[in-house]
Amino acid sequence: MTTMKAAQKRDQAKVEYNAFLAGCPSRQLLDRISDKWVVLILCALGGDNNPGPPGATHADAPKAMRYSEIARLLAGVSQKMLTQTLRSLEHDGLLTRTVTPTVPVTVTYELTDLGLSLHHMTRGLRNWAQTHMAEVLANRENCDARTS
Repeated sequence: MTTMKAAQKRDQAKVEYNAFLAGCPSRQLLDRISDKWVVLILCALGGDNNPGPPGATHADAPKAMRYSEIARLLAGVSQKMLTQTLRSLEHDGLLTRTVTPTVPVTVTYELTDLGLSLHHMTRGLRNWAQTHMAEVLANRENCDARTS
């Protein structure tokens, strides 16, 4: 009987990740990253917060942002939800939280390389939603008219 080294076990585990299986941990990750606040936070930290016509990409360079900047940008997010979401993203290694000992204390958030790689996908998802929203609304109206 052969024994596996730790690296071999990790490699085998990567092959075995399958989100279609109930016990796969990637399901929890998919649940987290499909949240609207996660998508919007990643887009904000990735520099996608400039206004423009639907579908247009107006991306600046990724940048560190203070909590208050993120809160102002994400209209409608509660303080509790923003705090929870930022903590979970930090826990997953998608962003870093930096505390600078000033008066008052300055806390900034910035995407990690892992977070930046996910940001590239969330940018596309956000752009798709903005580009196709009129079509989706029209389809909803048509469906509602047929069912009422």
